[in-house]
Amino acid sequence: MPNYTIRKYTSADNSAWNEFIALAKNATFLFHRDFMDYHQDRFEDYSLIVEDGKSWVAVLPANRIEDTLFSHQGLTYGGVVIKDNFERTTIITIFESLKDYLKTNQFRNFFIKPILPFYTDESYFEMEYSLVQKKADLYRKDINLFIDFKSNYSISKSKLKHFRRVSSLGLEIREDANFQLFWNHVLIPRLKEKHNANPVHTVEEIIYLHSKFPENIKQFNVYFENEILAGITLFVFKNGVKSQYGATTSLGEKMRALDFLFITLLNEYKDKFDFFDMGTVSENQGNSINQGLLKQKQELGCSISEQNYYSFVL
Repeated sequence: MPNYTIRKYTSADNSAWNEFIALAKNATFLFHRDFMDYHQDRFEDYSLIVEDGKSWVAVLPANRIEDTLFSHQGLTYGGVVIKDNFERTTIITIFESLKDYLKTNQFRNFFIKPILPFYTDESYFEMEYSLVQKKADLYRKDINLFIDFKSNYSISKSKLKHFRRVSSLGLEIREDANFQLFWNHVLIPRLKEKHNANPVHTVEEIIYLHSKFPENIKQFNVYFENEILAGITLFVFKNGVKSQYGATTSLGEKMRALDFLFITLLNEYKDKFDFFDMGTVSENQGNSINQGLLKQKQELGCSISEQNYYSFVL
């Protein structure tokens, strides 16, 4: 059995961390330190590195609150990020080493939210198996919607009918680095009106992240007679894309501008990627589902995936 050592990440590990993430089998650019650290003022980083001798075999993007360690709460998903070509039994051993380390360092609870299965099918199920084997408690399930481009996904007839009608109205789609326009004139007002909420990222934060990841963060807006109607902020990964934000104005809603943009992007990406992640429809900490949002996304051709959340009492 390998004798793994665990240590806390420090800023001196920055380059090595990012090199590991670039080659890991279940990582995305969200685990790059430039992405993780943009909100370091809001989280006490306690990311961990798993080593076999001097070789890195796994990392855990994480933060702590008192005696509890979390898969980083500033990220949509996380869990143990593993070196390529690792066997299932090795991952079980990594979890055992992590638990021992956390107990030694006076942690009492450990919460994990693994990456979604369609991002990395093989290693996802290795991770799930390992969590079950180590007696982790499944404490929450979220419903996530995605389009599997490898399957025969089907957009509803009504949405396709409206798409053909809207296509003749003269709407213009632009890839646009003007995040301020979308944030200030569409996203923020719409979230306030519909949900009395704010975007997770401020416009300053998304502009900063785009400067660090210009190929991974893209903004598409819909215009009619030079007036913005709708927009979608995309996160682009090696094998898929995610709609991080999507919103429309009242006029855009009447003109079905957001559906027009979604279907256009689906047609653009279907031969380039494996999936299009449209995000969760779960609300209230996973205790309820937004049925209207679920219906809308299913009509765009989405399938349902579950995001499981696990915990250990140490």
